[in-house]
Amino acid sequence: MTQSVVVQVGQCGNQVGCRFWDLALREHAHVNKKGLYDQALGSFFRNVDSSTCDGEAHSVGGRIQHLKARAVLVDMEEGVVNEILQGPLREMFDSTQLLTDVSGSGNNWAVGHMTYGSAYREQIVDTLRKAAEHCDCLQCFFLIHSMGGGTGSGLGTKVLSLLEEEFPEVCRIVTSIYPSAEDDVVTSPYNSILAMRELTEHADCVLPVENQSLVDIVKKIKHMSHGGKPGTVIRGESAIISGQGGAHWSREAF
Repeated sequence: MTQSVVVQVGQCGNQVGCRFWDLALREHAHVNKKGLYDQALGSFFRNVDSSTCDGEAHSVGGRIQHLKARAVLVDMEEGVVNEILQGPLREMFDSTQLLTDVSGSGNNWAVGHMTYGSAYREQIVDTLRKAAEHCDCLQCFFLIHSMGGGTGSGLGTKVLSLLEEEFPEVCRIVTSIYPSAEDDVVTSPYNSILAMRELTEHADCVLPVENQSLVDIVKKIKHMSHGGKPGTVIRGESAIISGQGGAHWSREAF
């Protein structure tokens, strides 16, 4: 069985990443009614015994005990990561998976890439290695970041280069959120161009997403959930929009 590690960098990367973990749990809960730790969960989650001091991991096939996301969360501001740690999915992450600062990158690619990239290099590598050590057969890294912000674009692409340096044989798939045309951050075009060069150098696959398209999708889903055209209505308990399923699954199903 192969595993993947999700690396979330910056405010946007961690917000999108948190939504991924929530949706993954809720969708899996719809098909896994017996609460078994199967291969699908094993690809992105560890099943650990929280009653032991070392958090011994359980193999595939047994009952779900306590799921830990195969993830690394990086941000040079604490706000979004703190929100995750205080939210319904807080038990999926621990201190060994987190790396934060307090000042941010000031929407400056160079600050994120050069300043914080150099200052936190060893800590980032150590955190990535710990995540990789929990995998039996590491298949790929999924990096989620924005192109317009300083931390997402600058430190995000620095992390990408470190992944290539430390794990050259492991595939690197990047989801990059591009700023919309109405973006009010004056440096976002420059950050995007500088980050794009790094993506062409170090990524195996890039999945570009435009921020305004995400906003439009969210608006459309909200409209459909509140009685859109006949035949296009989304039920309130649907895994797409329900805000309760993931929290319930992560807290009580184990």
